[in-house]
Amino acid sequence: MAILISFDIDGTLEVGDPPGPLTMEMVRIVRDKGFLIGSCSDRPPSSQRSMWEEFDISVDFTVAKHLLADVKSGFEADAYYHIGDREDLDRQNALRNGFDFLWPDEAAAKPWFDAEA
Repeated sequence: MAILISFDIDGTLEVGDPPGPLTMEMVRIVRDKGFLIGSCSDRPPSSQRSMWEEFDISVDFTVAKHLLADVKSGFEADAYYHIGDREDLDRQNALRNGFDFLWPDEAAAKPWFDAEA
């Protein structure tokens, strides 16, 4: 089953401003499990790519937040998730574009991020 995860950065990932609860190691774990991953953020895509490169994490996409629909149309998956920390720009945008939405704390509890699972 193919799963795609779109990560917001600020307030979601440990490297965000403010930092969030999801670590870069957690991102590596889902990448290694074969998930399609990337970021959908207010940060410019070039800044997003630089962040992923700094942590040596290969991602499938980096897009501006308003282009989340393009991610869904560009990737075949059985499930689409966006993880973010804001009601308007993350949750509502995800739901409007056919993604399931998770708050960062909810996502951190998912077994996906457990290397042993």
